Amino acid sequence: MDWSRTFAPLRNRAFRYLVAGRTVSVLGNAVAPIALAFAVLDLTGSARDLGLVVGVRSLANVLFLLIGGVIADRLPRHLVMVGASLLAAGTQAAVAATVLTGTATIPLLLGLSALNGITAALAQPATAAVIGQIVPEESRQQANAINRLGFTTAAIFGASLGGLLVAAVGPGWGLAVDAAAFAAAAGLFAMVRVPRVGSADRSRSAPTLFRELREGWVEFSSRTWLWAVVLGFCLLNAAYVGGVNVLGPVIADESIGRAGWGLVLAVKTAGMVVGALVALRLRIRRFLLFGVACMAGPALLLGGLALAPYLVVLTVAAFLTGLALEQFGIAWETTMQEHVPADKLARVYSYDMLGSFLAIPIGQVAAGPLAEALGTRVTLLGASALVLVAVLGMLASRDVRRLEHRLDPPPTPVAPATAAVTDPAEALSKP
Repeated sequence: MDWSRTFAPLRNRAFRYLVAGRTVSVLGNAVAPIALAFAVLDLTGSARDLGLVVGVRSLANVLFLLIGGVIADRLPRHLVMVGASLLAAGTQAAVAATVLTGTATIPLLLGLSALNGITAALAQPATAAVIGQIVPEESRQQANAINRLGFTTAAIFGASLGGLLVAAVGPGWGLAVDAAAFAAAAGLFAMVRVPRVGSADRSRSAPTLFRELREGWVEFSSRTWLWAVVLGFCLLNAAYVGGVNVLGPVIADESIGRAGWGLVLAVKTAGMVVGALVALRLRIRRFLLFGVACMAGPALLLGGLALAPYLVVLTVAAFLTGLALEQFGIAWETTMQEHVPADKLARVYSYDMLGSFLAIPIGQVAAGPLAEALGTRVTLLGASALVLVAVLGMLASRDVRRLEHRLDPPPTPVAPATAAVTDPAEALSKP
């Protein structure tokens, strides 16, 4: 086994700081959903209110993703990540303060959640695109795996910490941890240096926002494999996130408890860690086909919540779900970086995220009322079925089934990681 090739991306200084920053931010972000969910349940006890709070964040995120893609292709991506992390630290600190002081209300949490969604939209395309800019093509599969390995490992500790904090001292402190993590991540992202992408006269030509969005749309819509997967994830994400993030805590409160739910989420991320280790060494020519097929896995966790909400069953289902999610995530990121031009990658990622996340607010907001009308079990079984329908729909695309991954791409020269940055003129992934 050639370990020197497997871990070659870690010799890149910019990549090391990127991984460190993402790992720290994910550590805090793994705590935040658990803390926020139980903060809302402690406030009103309503699954409907919880769906509204998480749904408005997703809606704000979706509305600003395209702007985030343009910004990430126009400005130095590491600076975009620094600014967005500082804004996120501020919004999460405000949420934590209201919860800790007992001044939180649903309207206030809705407003702060919307602001947090906007900051995430500014960061996500830059974060997704920057690896393709600082890592040569022959090492990108390994870089994507190492990057995801770092933040999924952090998510294990974050989810466990979130469950313990909520059970021991309350959800407010969990949200405070997330705010501190974002502030630390901003400092690490500031150390990343990346080469400029695109033509040298890009800043002088001053393209309009509409023109840049149109260029991104042309790149996105011209690739059938890309929009076919995004359409599938529009349905899949709505079903999965609505079921797990909204109804999961409700089921946990009635069965395995809050600390148990934190353990289930931690085991899911443990499955993602194992998945990243597996993906480090995978050599599959039809990498995208393999990744899409693995996305049938999340139906197991939804089905477990519906039919057998016991700790042993849910931890096994969560592990397999995490394993499946990571196979797709690494296959998808590697495919995007391989087949989309670097100077348009952030905008294409923004269209990817827009389509993939578009229905998440609907799934989050609808989960509570559907559970009240049809029953929680029926709603979760329906969500599980929708995941499987989405996977079959993606596999029906000939381009998804036949797109090939270059197993041995030619070496690509990359600018030194410490090169100076030109003056300004890059969070399910899928689930």
